[in-house]
Amino acid sequence: MTLKIYGVAFSRAARALWAAEELGLAYEHIKTPFSGGAPRSPEMLKLNPNGRIPVIDDDGVVVWESMAINLYLAKKAGGALAPKNLVEDGQMTMWSVWAMTECEKAALQILFNRVVYPEDKRDEKAVQDAMATLRGPLGVLENALKAGGGQLVGGRFTIADLNVAAVLSWSRPARELHADFPGVTAWLKACLDRPAQKKVQAMR
Repeated sequence: MTLKIYGVAFSRAARALWAAEELGLAYEHIKTPFSGGAPRSPEMLKLNPNGRIPVIDDDGVVVWESMAINLYLAKKAGGALAPKNLVEDGQMTMWSVWAMTECEKAALQILFNRVVYPEDKRDEKAVQDAMATLRGPLGVLENALKAGGGQLVGGRFTIADLNVAAVLSWSRPARELHADFPGVTAWLKACLDRPAQKKVQAMR
């Protein structure tokens, strides 16, 4: 049975699609929009009772929450993206959770108010507040990348880099913020220029 990924590329499901492409996994993409009630259909609620995407069904193994999905897929597939040992497993989980707790909400505010919302609905103060919130985490990431030779775990591109980059991609419209963190900017560009990510971008 083929891995099924529920969601659309213009959502957090893009993270799971990116991971699947990087890992070379065969999958069926079941396009399920996040609006219009689709995630709360009876079929979807059986998979994720929270009524949200993304969700995967891997031959009966159902996983929701984008970071959990990606950590699961990486460990299943093995290879360079996956942890080699318990230490790397802990570090990859740490960075993935960090991206969600420290960065995602502010990054989303930047995306909405610089790109998604119509111009007359955008709130520049929300953007400024979000940039102020992200300065601390981006400083942490800048130092970590410097110490890690340009990657987060094990000196190579892993699921940790993918997960963190997927979140921080939403903050790229705040170019004035990223200009102060050249290491983060270069790393993020390299992550988002990977062929697997380009393929997912084309799905939007």
